[in-house]
Amino acid sequence: MNVKLTNMVMITDKPTGKVLALDRVKDWRGLSFPGGHVEPGESFVDSAVREALEETGLVVTGLVGCGVIHWTNLDNHDRYLSFLYKTDCFKGELIPETKEGRNVWIGVDELNAAPSNNGLHEILHMFLHDEYSEAFGSWDNDGNWRITEFK
Repeated sequence: MNVKLTNMVMITDKPTGKVLALDRVKDWRGLSFPGGHVEPGESFVDSAVREALEETGLVVTGLVGCGVIHWTNLDNHDRYLSFLYKTDCFKGELIPETKEGRNVWIGVDELNAAPSNNGLHEILHMFLHDEYSEAFGSWDNDGNWRITEFK
């Protein structure tokens, strides 16, 4: 069994109320928040700051934990843990596009209404409300991801 540790950061622009979404073209295709894998010897928060910088060009601070998504693979029982953070503290110049995809400022309602195949609509609630600390879900080798419960 393999375990992968990842993160995701919702960056909010306070003056506009918009959030920064990454229209991913590689893994986890579609609109998502910046994030990625935790490197060996790196804390979860440090990895989130690094990934946000790499994917957006923005230096984020003041990260607030929003919970964790715990995925299990139905075919081989691998685990995938994604630590969720949010912040409205950032500086720097936004990179419009990277190898991961295109960055866009978007309203939460607009983001929620946009088509999604990667489960962002299901987990958006965890970023916006303090109701849950964990989501549990599964995926299979055909690339089907789904949340089965919130706790």
